[in-house]
Amino acid sequence: MEHLPIMLTLGLGTILAFYAGRLVRGIGLPSLLGYMLLGAVMGSSVLSLLGEHELEGLRFITDIALGFVAFTIGAELNLKALRRLGSSIILIIFAESLAAFTIVFATVYAVFRDMPMAILFGALAPASAPAGTVAVIQEYKAKGKLTKALYAVVGFDDGLAVVIFGFASALAVRMLNSEVSQVGGNLLSSVTGPILEIGLSLGVGAGVGLLFSFLSSKLKNPSESPSLVFGFVIMTAGLSHLLDTSLILTCMTVGMIFTNTVPSSLTRNVMGNLGNFMHLLFILFFFLAGAHLEISALPSLGLLGLVYVLARSAGLMGGAWLGAAVGGADEKIRKYLGLGILSQAGVAIGLSLLVQQFCSEIGTEHALKIGATIITTVTATSIIFEIIGPVCTKYALTKAGEIKAGKDVVG
Repeated sequence: MEHLPIMLTLGLGTILAFYAGRLVRGIGLPSLLGYMLLGAVMGSSVLSLLGEHELEGLRFITDIALGFVAFTIGAELNLKALRRLGSSIILIIFAESLAAFTIVFATVYAVFRDMPMAILFGALAPASAPAGTVAVIQEYKAKGKLTKALYAVVGFDDGLAVVIFGFASALAVRMLNSEVSQVGGNLLSSVTGPILEIGLSLGVGAGVGLLFSFLSSKLKNPSESPSLVFGFVIMTAGLSHLLDTSLILTCMTVGMIFTNTVPSSLTRNVMGNLGNFMHLLFILFFFLAGAHLEISALPSLGLLGLVYVLARSAGLMGGAWLGAAVGGADEKIRKYLGLGILSQAGVAIGLSLLVQQFCSEIGTEHALKIGATIITTVTATSIIFEIIGPVCTKYALTKAGEIKAGKDVVG
């Protein structure tokens, strides 16, 4: 099919994706799945209204959206709030994230013997989708120790997930690039390369974050803040491309520096004014992510998808139990918290799209295969996790006695 003008396609796609999201939400699934489904229909898999050339031309939108996602995550990482949660919550966050990475990496490598692909799947495993968990808590008016622990864990673990992804993806990219140059990378260079990249990302993000914090504190009208945020996020994304740093880590650091150096009231004002704008970015971001999908590859991903779902679930649940046990958390937190953090969607899909992008830049047959495999597998398994995640959360809260009889809400 002949391609329509790109602005017409993008505008039409945004409108249709908005309504597709509402339809999907009406059957109890996240809106972003509707955005992605519409993108898949308009992409090369079905109608071919958005081809590879058009998607490459729209890549800057994805970069901007990823920058905002990272900035938003960073803005949630308030160190004072994290310390108030206690050592057991911190141990749970680290244990479940690292266990998910380790078990998924080891299992995928054991089955498929592809080191870069195993590293990248492991890097994507810790990322969660807090919306499903929080929605269940609010719908059933759950209260108690497990409820408080769930709020804390799903609020902070995506930040650690992005950090893990930053290190692991840098190592995987280095391995894939070594295949291009046919130069065998030694262990020292494999370790020091990612460390230098992460260090530079943190340094650039910290510098930009301090400047942003200073200028934000001088604003007299909070409604002006979105313009400042927009400019700083785009500038930071541009700097990350110029200096070859991690876009995710650099922008996340800007947000983290901001939230830890200004009054909490300013943070709430700035982030509160971004709500509607972020909604638009998410529509565009996941619509374009869906357009990248190769639906024809889904039937061949049965084993890999099953391995990923089982290994990620085992890692999150086992890691949460271990962290809670070592930290001396309440028994019901040890037994049930892992069931409440299985949902996976937005951040993981966004990171998988980033994987697809840098695999395309590397351009080898191996890299392109990994990129296509990861974005399709993670997107497909996210549907499973978004269905079973809220169900498991409700079960956990019920078993913990934090959903009272008669609290079920119809509709």
